[in-house]
Order: sequence, then C-alpha cells, then structure tokens
Amino acid sequence: MTDEKSIFHEYLKTSGHKKTIQRDVILEIFLKTKKHITPQKLHHIIIRNHPEIGLSTVYRTLKILAECDLAREIHRKDGSSIFERKYERPHHDHLICSKCGKYIEFINQAIEDIQKQVSREHGFKMKSHKLEIYGICKDCQRERKWEMGNGK
Repeated sequence: MTDEKSIFHEYLKTSGHKKTIQRDVILEIFLKTKKHITPQKLHHIIIRNHPEIGLSTVYRTLKILAECDLAREIHRKDGSSIFERKYERPHHDHLICSKCGKYIEFINQAIEDIQKQVSREHGFKMKSHKLEIYGICKDCQRERKWEMGNGK
C-alpha cells in the first residue's frame, strides 16, 4: 500500500488538491476492497469508524484516485458508477449481470490477441480498451429472476 499512498500524495501535490486525513482514510479503506464498489457502499463502510466523512468526500476522492490511475471508474447503464482497484492489477474484462448488477472479472488472452490483431490490421495504435458482456449470471438464472421467454 505504500506505493499507492506515495502515488496518491504526489498526485495531490502536483494537481493542486489538498492532502487530508479524510482522503487518506478513504484511500486505505478503498485499497482493502477486493471487489467493485460503489461510492455509497464504500461510504457505508467508512462511516462505521469515521462518521464525519461525507458521501461527497468519498465520491470526490474516488474520482481523484481514478485520475491518478489507482482506481478505475466504470460507468453503469443506469448512470451510476462503480470503482475498482487498478494499480498493478492485470487488465481484465467484465461479464455484467443485467438483473442483479454483478460484475464478474475475466482474463482471456485469445480476446486480447484478437484486439491487438484488429488494431494492427487497421493501422490503429491501441491505447486502452474495455470489454463488457451483458447477460444473466448463473445465480439469477437459478433463482428464475429471468425467464427465457420474455428476455427480462
């Protein structure tokens, strides 16, 4: 976590943001998360021990973490965002359940190779990409939250 803290503090200094205890608390708790997290869920965890930290501070800090590449913001179809750790994590793609909203990470080298090949064929220099596949997870299928005939 020391590298992440150093990166964060250096970014705060060079970008003109203030270094605060609240931002350090948010960083530490965010870095302990293993899954995708909404600002609201992170705030809920934080206020157990730090009730003085508001949701807007959490959201702004997550945005700063994304700016300095410690986090990745994922925009959902409903307009909300979730965040995941990014620093020193391998690139991955997502399967997203349209019913419960679950994000399942996966890595597939064949897909990565095809994307690179397509870019080369078109003389395109790829900087980044994301792949999101929407469907119904096996838990929702099992719970019959989704019926085959109606597509909902």
